[in-house]
Amino acid sequence: MSDSTATPEPLLIADNVTGGYTPGVDILNGCTLTLAEGELVGIIGPNGAGKSTLLKSLFGLLQIHTGSIRLRGEDITGLKAHSLVEKGIGYVPQNDNVFPSLTIQENLEMGMFLDPGRFDERFEVVGEMFPRLVERKGQRAGSLSGGERQMLAMGRALMMNPSVLLLDEPSAGLSPLLQDEVFVRTKKINQAGVSIVMVEQNASRCLQICDRGYVLDQGSNAYTGSGNDLLTDPKVIELYLGTLVKTHAD
Repeated sequence: MSDSTATPEPLLIADNVTGGYTPGVDILNGCTLTLAEGELVGIIGPNGAGKSTLLKSLFGLLQIHTGSIRLRGEDITGLKAHSLVEKGIGYVPQNDNVFPSLTIQENLEMGMFLDPGRFDERFEVVGEMFPRLVERKGQRAGSLSGGERQMLAMGRALMMNPSVLLLDEPSAGLSPLLQDEVFVRTKKINQAGVSIVMVEQNASRCLQICDRGYVLDQGSNAYTGSGNDLLTDPKVIELYLGTLVKTHAD
């Protein structure tokens, strides 16, 4: 039996990353993040801190100026998104994350464009996680509620059976009830064996379910620790959680 106290080998590492959308202008200023096999890692921080930018850098959607990103020890810095999907990374953006004119099933088929022959197999697996998607597979995505669209977007990202899932603000714009469902689903996906990095404005709820968390501020790591440690850290509460919780409640 393995030693449960041993530090697991990181599955994904972002090491001292700087980068942004415009040459010479860095939004990320030396960010570092590790994700171990089976972990759920949360990223919180004020608006403009670089949270979503860090997630996009992990998925090859912006230029990294210095630093590196490694997956299972392989340098994947600068690889395009489709190559990262092939290597087992799934990504759910905050906005425009479904094809509204397509049906639920067609959206899920789009998630399998690199391996269409396995659609039936993966549709069954993802359908067990999101049974409502199966029940309504012929419905157009544009007619779904915000919460349903989020579930569809997550389901589509899972169709290629990723080992890493990147979630950008999955609860944004949803009612408290639907937000809770997103967090419950996220935890279940993680328990099914998918390692997750989640950017989230609902900081306290994020820290409640994640194994470890990172607090970003101005593109740099401000604090890191277990979810529970950050949730109860007086400085984190004073500088970040109080404001974030208040903003979320308004």
